[in-house]
Amino acid sequence: MSTFQFSSDAQIESIGMQVLACTLPKAEWTHAAHLAAAAWIIAVRNDLHAARDMPGIISAYNEACGVANTDTGGYHETITQASLLAVAAFLDAQPRGATLHAACNALLASPYGSKDWLLRHWSQPVLFSVAARRGWVAPDLLPLPFSG
Repeated sequence: MSTFQFSSDAQIESIGMQVLACTLPKAEWTHAAHLAAAAWIIAVRNDLHAARDMPGIISAYNEACGVANTDTGGYHETITQASLLAVAAFLDAQPRGATLHAACNALLASPYGSKDWLLRHWSQPVLFSVAARRGWVAPDLLPLPFSG
């Protein structure tokens, strides 16, 4: 769980727009920024389909930052798709009319705000395998409490 707090929807939008434009400074591509960008794309960008489009968005962003998308680094399909499912389910459970930054702050304060939440569902060898990086690999420890 994170203690980071977003102060406005505009802050979330800025992160999302910078990720799309591949201009977000690499040092600002934190776990919170990953979740915020995902939430913004899911909640606001109806022209994008997160599960389909995020792999290319993240891969392009990585390349623009000098991060190679390889079997050992860069884009990770299973982490991305599981995180998108978690963010979408979390957003769906928010009260009607909740601001996006309030929802993101609640998400960061939830178990999904922790960088290691995935390790309750996947063992490290499975989650960090080349297969999981390159494609979807189902959880080997505990099923996800939501689905796509």
